[in-house]
Amino acid sequence: MTDIRTTLHQTTRDLTACGSPSPRLDAEVLLMHLLRIDRLRLVTHPEQALTEEEVAGYARWVERRCQGEPISYIVGVKEFWSLTFEVNRDVLIPRPETECLIEEVLATVPAGAGPRIIDIGAGSGAIAVVLAAEIPAAKVAATDVSTAALAVARRNALRHGVADRLEFFRGDLFAAAPGAFDIIVSNPPYIPDGDYPLLPEGIRAFEPRGALIAGLDGTAFHRRIIGEGADRLRAGGWMYLEIGAGQREIVEAHFRQTGLYDTIRFRKDYGGIDRVAIARRSKDG
Repeated sequence: MTDIRTTLHQTTRDLTACGSPSPRLDAEVLLMHLLRIDRLRLVTHPEQALTEEEVAGYARWVERRCQGEPISYIVGVKEFWSLTFEVNRDVLIPRPETECLIEEVLATVPAGAGPRIIDIGAGSGAIAVVLAAEIPAAKVAATDVSTAALAVARRNALRHGVADRLEFFRGDLFAAAPGAFDIIVSNPPYIPDGDYPLLPEGIRAFEPRGALIAGLDGTAFHRRIIGEGADRLRAGGWMYLEIGAGQREIVEAHFRQTGLYDTIRFRKDYGGIDRVAIARRSKDG
């Protein structure tokens, strides 16, 4: 008979040998998801026996982790903004830094307001869903070039009860979504082409490449969103873009070159890196 204690002990050793940076945590998270229990149950009932089916399923998950696959893809979910989102290899795994972008949007929207928001490159729908949940009167459009990604986003909207206030459009940036918006938000690709080979193997081997790389300086999509967005953003409306390390000056220059944004500022993430570019569409332009 195999119990939780024995399984975790052996799996921690196996994952250590595989080179996992967090073998014990990985072992626990995988087992909690497999058994559908919380950590308290895991810790307080180490004698709980595993069935043969559970042992076999767990072994398959551990092998996938040993091959470098991210935990979130293995278990099929990722927590973001205290909500649980479905993820798979068609979408990027939501990162904690992106919560800074959402914080900035929420700080701008007055209580009771019902802005029309567009999320460019929605992926799993994490940003769009959270904004719809946090701003009950908002109408949110979500665009992506990937049909598979939009399918994930739709399921996440249903999961969190906001599907009635989200519209999904398949297309490049703004192309498929009609009308003007009060808020444009995006976490676009921002990895410079030359930096892609330096990313961890778990990212390069499993996360969608097209959702990561963005030209020589990593701001190809920012430049397009800023330029095209000026025609789709209502006067006095706001744009929020996640950016990568060292991209502040480049992105600021993109905004200033249009001559159509009268307020430009940046927000650092909790690691001290400039992470969110924020700009207001001029009321006079």
